[in-house]
Amino acid sequence: MRAGRRLQVTSYDETQSHTRNVDVGSAAATVVDELLAQPFSHWHVDGRDETVQLRFTKRGRALLHRAAKCEPVEVDHAHDRVKRRRLDESDPLFAALGMTTADGSIKPSRRSKFRQVQDLLNVLDPVVADAVARGPGAAMSSGRPLRVVDLGCGNAYLTFAAFRYLTEVKQVPTRVTGVDVSATARAHNDDVAAKLAVSGRIDFVAGTIVDVELPEHPDLVLALHACDTATDDALARAVRWKAPVIIAAPCCHHDIQRQLAANPPRDPHRLITRHGILSERLADVLTDAFRAAVLRLAGYRVEVMEFVDSRHTPRNALIRAVRTGAPAERAVIDDYHALCRQWRVRPVLAQQLVDIHPVLRAEA
Repeated sequence: MRAGRRLQVTSYDETQSHTRNVDVGSAAATVVDELLAQPFSHWHVDGRDETVQLRFTKRGRALLHRAAKCEPVEVDHAHDRVKRRRLDESDPLFAALGMTTADGSIKPSRRSKFRQVQDLLNVLDPVVADAVARGPGAAMSSGRPLRVVDLGCGNAYLTFAAFRYLTEVKQVPTRVTGVDVSATARAHNDDVAAKLAVSGRIDFVAGTIVDVELPEHPDLVLALHACDTATDDALARAVRWKAPVIIAAPCCHHDIQRQLAANPPRDPHRLITRHGILSERLADVLTDAFRAAVLRLAGYRVEVMEFVDSRHTPRNALIRAVRTGAPAERAVIDDYHALCRQWRVRPVLAQQLVDIHPVLRAEA
């Protein structure tokens, strides 16, 4: 392995395999002792230079037999493949973000962030062409760069990753603006941009999502850190800009929770909402379902998918939307209003867009 020699142990149960890698030395010796404690009477070890067989008699006596091989077995390294990444660990971005060690490998404490970067780029890749082709004046064909805005960018790990991927891998001329209310985040991000020598092509603004003004409407809107209704603010701005592509990863959903608590649903749904944890999870699902529905009614093709592995966070949904401009279907309109009535809620995003999309107006 890249980190050095390891002992790999794979075990199987009725449904799946379980693999673990341990350091060679005392850790490996402990694992071997654990294996030998298993109730098996015959062990066969096939090595490069010899074969070792260990057999236990009925009385528990161990019989060990070694046999040298006529010719050493060549070790097959075909499985030692470098995992394909959208951005490699060696990319200067990760050093500029302080994510690498002195030898250029990703720090263990930053592995989850590195995986998150790859996950975002996997989501972004299929819609790059949509952002390029559908933008105002068709980006690139008109000679202008692709315009990207990240609303609520925080420390901009993902903002920089998207920029690097678009410009260095996809070879798409790109201008990026990151927006965050924190002036400290802006200063940090400006420093990273300077380290990467991209200050002229990526800039940061300290301000709110609602108030930010851009010189041009963006082709791609990211909202990957916005909390609670800030995600709705970002989606509303994107829809008003008629952004060709929107990628949003909501992280918390308090507004629908508050509405459910203030106006409890009717029977039999109270069997769900009477339990705090179930009510919270229900609100999470409803919030993103309403957001997806509103985007559809606003003329977008919408997908809701897993962003990061659920082992890392239970709130791991991502919304990816591509603008088609298609009129809302009557069945979708009816289903949306029926869902609002059933749960007795008014989605924030719908309230923010009702002036330009009257189909979102709450029904009596």
